[in-house]
Amino acid sequence: MKYLKHPAAQIGLAAVGGIVFGLIVGDWASNLKFVGDLFIRLIQMSIVPLVMASVIVATGSMSGTGTGKIAARTFKWMIGFSFVAAVLAWVLSSLIQPGAGMVFTQELDPDLEEAAGEALGWQDTLLNFVSTNVFSAMSTATMVPIIVFSLLFGIALRSHISKTGDTGVLTLMDQFQQIVLTMIRLVMVIAPVGVFCLLAALAGDVGFSVVSTALSYLGTTLLGVLILFVLFVVVVTVRTRLDPRLLPAKLTEQTVIAVTTTSSAVTFPTVLKNTVEKVGVSQKVANFTLSIGLTMGSYGAVLNYMIVVMFLAQAGNIELSLGQIALGMGLAILLNMGTITVPGGFPVVAMFLATSLDLPFEAVGLLIAVDWFAGIFRTFLNVNGDTFVAMLVANADDEIDREVYDGTKVVVAEEIDLDEYRDVMAQADRAD
Repeated sequence: MKYLKHPAAQIGLAAVGGIVFGLIVGDWASNLKFVGDLFIRLIQMSIVPLVMASVIVATGSMSGTGTGKIAARTFKWMIGFSFVAAVLAWVLSSLIQPGAGMVFTQELDPDLEEAAGEALGWQDTLLNFVSTNVFSAMSTATMVPIIVFSLLFGIALRSHISKTGDTGVLTLMDQFQQIVLTMIRLVMVIAPVGVFCLLAALAGDVGFSVVSTALSYLGTTLLGVLILFVLFVVVVTVRTRLDPRLLPAKLTEQTVIAVTTTSSAVTFPTVLKNTVEKVGVSQKVANFTLSIGLTMGSYGAVLNYMIVVMFLAQAGNIELSLGQIALGMGLAILLNMGTITVPGGFPVVAMFLATSLDLPFEAVGLLIAVDWFAGIFRTFLNVNGDTFVAMLVANADDEIDREVYDGTKVVVAEEIDLDEYRDVMAQADRAD
């Protein structure tokens, strides 16, 4: 009974119940769709204020700490692997077509199809990144101009704070962000009901293909995670010349914790300890790289977010232009880097991506329903990817003890104060 109190378990049971109910009653289940649509709209209405506040707070809070060679190498590897993850997600989704099984009987919003079909030149695309009226962009939830405005506002706020020391506006925006977060938590209380109704209507409309489509989506994500993991091992082996056969034993403990808790934050102390004591990375490099990796090293999230973009486009039978695909990759990477912080979990992320790219929302309920499984895949790659990046950064500065890696020398990692990492650990959990 204790397990049933977990939100993921409740959503999972509601998803199964909704699919079974929809398959049994058929078209009648469409009468429940308005309840699911209400749930989606409650999330949608929070997207614009949440993204604005998050970007402003994240940018306005930045300081000049963490510079130097270690930082440069860390960011280089993290951004590089994030880009590879986004491209791989696009390629796999294009080949496997995980969303193509969802053939909706109802017509899509003509505005969505028209917007998706417009092929703008790169100059017009870049020009549209900046709105002449941010309030107009807010009213239509045109996310990219909102993000650009928020980034500039945050940079200006950071400059203002540096000159005057006045953090009043930053504090206000942070409090505003927390209030919107509370709104989202309240909305997520009814998530099981919303998911039940969404999937009941979906199953009643498209039939058993709703199940095969969910499995195709999860299979695409899992395949991408495995390919990226192998790529990590190959790159680490080539760069460090360490024996890859020793890696499984060093990663087993943190992997078990990651896949059972689906939480990078819970796994973080174990990752830090093992990276120093079993892999041989110096404490200095491990502390910096792994703490940055909590918020910027979510390679599994980048992969999954781009698959979500492609899935929703395919589910709505929308052909994305190269510009839209590039924008989707950029948003997935920015979400990972923390430049765009979208707290509130996967439902908010999925709605943010759909809103930003004018994609239909019909299949979002299905993605929410199976997100616990996708979260396992994401966390597995996020956690182990951080260790691999720490190895690459340490190797460049000769900060990896090969005797420790080979098991012929024993070192003890320093005890860490988890309170110092509370904020980044919370943000890491939202990426998982």
